[in-house]
Amino acid sequence: MCSMDTLTPKRRAILDFIRERILEHGQPPSLADIATRFGFASRSVARKHITALCQAGYIDVTPNQARSIRLADAPRRPELLELPVLGRVAAGAPIGPDIDIHERLLIDPSLFRRTPDYLLKVRGDSMIGDGILDGDLVGIRQQGEAHEGQVVVARLDGEVTIKRLQRLPGGYRLMPRNPAYAPIDVGPEHDLVIEGVFCGLVRRD
Repeated sequence: MCSMDTLTPKRRAILDFIRERILEHGQPPSLADIATRFGFASRSVARKHITALCQAGYIDVTPNQARSIRLADAPRRPELLELPVLGRVAAGAPIGPDIDIHERLLIDPSLFRRTPDYLLKVRGDSMIGDGILDGDLVGIRQQGEAHEGQVVVARLDGEVTIKRLQRLPGGYRLMPRNPAYAPIDVGPEHDLVIEGVFCGLVRRD
């Protein structure tokens, strides 16, 4: 890697911007973000600076992939988790499954009580009592069982929701944490699958 002193002030500022975005938002900026931030006329100007930073050894870039910029020292930072955002989960009435990989984020593991396997974007406000807000990314540990009182992602009759799990004689109750929403009683006539348990969340601006 070249000395930091060999970088032009503009490229040093771009590198600092990349680091800030990864630390604050869990993902690198796009070329459009860089062009907007530095007032470039087009993304091709931003790409020229990114290519120079890559050739100097400060960053790595995966070709033909959106938001593919990675700090060259990222592999030596095991404290960062790379997690896929798999889709949405309802904090309200259950919604249909949405399991495509939307993006991948680098996340500080200290945000989670346990290491999650993936992230889901919350839609709705039924879990605000647990501090889970609309638009949050919730970290989910994939497992098929959960204890009484745990916050779970459940697939109910093919639709996905996030709620607190309560066991009942002969069934379960999915408990919201907002008095505006009623509990969901799950009896033997329903198909309930526990997809995973809540580990923590990421809130982006």
